[in-house]
Amino acid sequence: MHRNKKRERLVAKYASKRAELKKVLSSPETTDEEFFEAQRKLSKLPRNSSKVRLRNRCNLTGRPRAHMGRFGLSRITFRELALSGRIPGVTKSSW
Repeated sequence: MHRNKKRERLVAKYASKRAELKKVLSSPETTDEEFFEAQRKLSKLPRNSSKVRLRNRCNLTGRPRAHMGRFGLSRITFRELALSGRIPGVTKSSW
């Protein structure tokens, strides 16, 4: 969990720089020299500053799978909290 938090901080820190370099790389007007320079700078950035390396995790348990984005919880934790009535507005459906 701490590793993922560190990655989140790095992604936020380098987001604008990374976006700027990506823009240069995707631009058709970029010369070969500019392209390779941008590519070199992008490769020098920390690997963990890439958004792809982030993983959604449960805020309580840190479980990486079955993450419910709306609540920030795993399905198991969500079920436990919902059944005990600790998530406002969530009830077990019955019809």
